[in-house]
Amino acid sequence: MAETALLTVLKVLMIVICACWVSLWILKPTQMWTKNWKEAEDRLRPTVFGYYGLNFVVFTFPVIALAIVGSVYLNVQQRKPRRLRRKAFPGASNPVVVNTLLGTLTALEILAASLFILLLVWTFYARISNDFKKLMPVKSLKLKLWQLQYLRVATRFGLLAEVCLALLLLPILRGLALFRLIGIQFEASVRYHIWLGTAMIAFAFLHGASTLFIWGVSHHIQEEIGKWQRTGRIYLAGEISLVTGLVIWITALPQIRRKKFEIFYYTHHLYLVFLVFFLFHAGDRHFYTVFPGIFLFGIDKLLRLVQSRPETCILSAKIFPSKALELVLPKHPNLKYTPTSVIFVKIPSISKFQWHSFSITSSSSVDDHTMSLLIRCQGSWTSSLYNLINTELKSGFNKMKTIPIAVEGPYGASSTDFLRYDSLLLIAGGVGITPFLSIMQEITSAWQSGNYNQYPTRIQLIFIAKKSQDICLLSSISDLILNQSDEQFHLKLKVFVTQEKQSVTTVKELLNEFTQGETVDFGTDSSSYAIHGLESFLWMAAIAGLSSIVFLAFLICFSHIFIPNQKTKASSKEKSPSWVADIIILSSFVIAIICSTLVALVVRGKKLSKETIQTSEKHVKSWQPSSSEAELGFATEKHEIHFTGRPKFQEILEKFPTETGGSDIGVLVCGPEKMKESVAALLCSHNSQCFKSGPQKKTSFSFHSLNFTL
Repeated sequence: MAETALLTVLKVLMIVICACWVSLWILKPTQMWTKNWKEAEDRLRPTVFGYYGLNFVVFTFPVIALAIVGSVYLNVQQRKPRRLRRKAFPGASNPVVVNTLLGTLTALEILAASLFILLLVWTFYARISNDFKKLMPVKSLKLKLWQLQYLRVATRFGLLAEVCLALLLLPILRGLALFRLIGIQFEASVRYHIWLGTAMIAFAFLHGASTLFIWGVSHHIQEEIGKWQRTGRIYLAGEISLVTGLVIWITALPQIRRKKFEIFYYTHHLYLVFLVFFLFHAGDRHFYTVFPGIFLFGIDKLLRLVQSRPETCILSAKIFPSKALELVLPKHPNLKYTPTSVIFVKIPSISKFQWHSFSITSSSSVDDHTMSLLIRCQGSWTSSLYNLINTELKSGFNKMKTIPIAVEGPYGASSTDFLRYDSLLLIAGGVGITPFLSIMQEITSAWQSGNYNQYPTRIQLIFIAKKSQDICLLSSISDLILNQSDEQFHLKLKVFVTQEKQSVTTVKELLNEFTQGETVDFGTDSSSYAIHGLESFLWMAAIAGLSSIVFLAFLICFSHIFIPNQKTKASSKEKSPSWVADIIILSSFVIAIICSTLVALVVRGKKLSKETIQTSEKHVKSWQPSSSEAELGFATEKHEIHFTGRPKFQEILEKFPTETGGSDIGVLVCGPEKMKESVAALLCSHNSQCFKSGPQKKTSFSFHSLNFTL
């Protein structure tokens, strides 16, 4: 009861903080807010707190407070017993719009996007209407009326880019993930980062191009373009920030990201240049509005770097015919994670800087001491990993040399509510099967332990592959597929091989042929550690709070030292260039991050001081066949394999309710975007027909799109 009451209080507090922060953005463009805000700054200017402390507390700290309260909420929720529960709005994840450009959109996503667009429209309208009422000519530029009006429009485009930047980094937080509070995993929220980034660059480009256009038609472009002003907007800094942002955006386009991942990866780290020069261009007051995401991203980044130290090592690797690898890594017995979780790994012998994400294919409910990854080696980095392990295999030694690996994560859903259905239809394309492997093992473990009432009783797995040898990706659940008995949940596998001609081969024969592979056992380093996972949510909340206090303390101290005349606004401007305040913000932030990093390192070091790898083969569990030969024959006969053709999803969706007898069906899809969109479109059509036909249509489908990682 106490935990339930605390969760309720924390929920209310988070709602209040969100409401206040949204209200702030709505009121900010109004004249009333501008007038009252200037008066508040003037009153606090002579005090120890200063105008800078006021800006930090009002514009920056609400989002940090939301992250802190949210982390405490997740920590309390994590202590409660894990039970599957029905969602209040089961159709919230169902697609409403399926678009090739944007993908699948739910009703909640459309509502959130509409409200955000309304905020942009309101901000632009409120600012422009006030600007046009009080048009003031620029002293250094002799502009006509239309040129002056267009210059104000260009300036306000920059303000819209600022609104997008304020939210840009929030969807890609991992440890301090705010979106986890509403049930959205990191992999799913990345697309919000892409949308916001595209909108930000579009508005920033309009802002910069329009300003350059006005300078050009007024014949002042040579005078203005290279200015680094003592006070006010620094034009040169804005130009550098815009060019950097364009480079980041262009190299992040799918055509470049998929083919040249290294270019995308390294150019994305130019965000540091982009943010620093944005600060110099916009000034400290504007920077405080976008600072929450930057502040939390910095803390999140440092916690991830600390967690990935020290390195662990690969225990074993299994090489499959289709150039796929299964890696086994050591983990601490206390580390638990939900199905579909992912980890980020870095192998210094391949690249000292590149991190790549992979879905965990094992279940922490099955194995306490190891976790497994299944990797399809197609890109440059994964091919290097394949060649590295293959070389070790061909060397012929019994125990291969240690391969150090840094691990960050795991990151996953805060609960397993997405498995709450009577029946599950899992649709996977190629390596998109990886998230489903952990789901199958989790459900298997639940049935073995007697907790089957919480999980689906009937599951159908649709696996689409180009070649028959790709069935090796099912290696970790091959025993489950072949040795399933009637006493367990009902699993039916349908394999569709799209690029091979018809064959009389059965599922059993393919599994026996392609899931064996060659195994390489690696040596372990006595200085290596098992994977402990992320620090507790409570610890992350404490670090965020500590960083905020340290930042504010140094901000106040540095401001009083380097900007001593704070009694009047005029004297402050006369004696201190505007970039001094910007340097103070950067310095305070760097010091806060360093202090928090040192604390995190000390705590992490004490935690790991007495722990080393203690994993051996006896810890690796596997499915033990318990079925008779008759049951085995029945289990394999019900599985299907089809050649030279793609699955007819319309037919599968129509037959599935009849085959399973379930009225509440979850459809989980992972694979190529086109496949996910086609399934989403069919479910969207089905659900709309159900709505029109009334209550007599009893079958309910709920759609979940998963992102596979390689």
